[in-house]
Amino acid sequence: MAWRALRRVGPVLAPRCPRLSPLPLRVPAARRLVTSSLVLSARKFTDKHEWVSVENGIGTVGISNFAQEALGDVVYCSLPEIGTKLSKHDEFGALESVKAASELYSPLSGEVTDVNAALADNPGLVNKSCYQDGWLIKMTVENPADLDELMNEDAYEKYIKSIED
Repeated sequence: MAWRALRRVGPVLAPRCPRLSPLPLRVPAARRLVTSSLVLSARKFTDKHEWVSVENGIGTVGISNFAQEALGDVVYCSLPEIGTKLSKHDEFGALESVKAASELYSPLSGEVTDVNAALADNPGLVNKSCYQDGWLIKMTVENPADLDELMNEDAYEKYIKSIED
């Protein structure tokens, strides 16, 4: 975007700034890839407000900001044991807050490889940092094509707006 603006302004400023000659500017392909929306929107969401991000075949699962705000202050987390095999949409735990309790559903099929042990002593991490420190489980991704059925961040934002109306 900045390169396009510079291209338009370059010829105007060229007499005053010899460095800004009207030569065509090209952005290297690798540079465009790094700033693409695919890299920025790697987190996928379910309609039950869980999110998953996958790195090297391991999915990290948590709840969305919308879900943690709706729940209120989380006071207890019930999570599965490492080694638990989950199918897509299986219930794998629950979160309890001062306002309500909410079941957790697996966004993908796979095996639990890690649970966030910090939540046992500090379940409020889900509220403070739902996308970083407040993650719930890590799991293998049995079928990577399942990710295509989940919503990207833009689609999830539209979904939230549609259910709020």
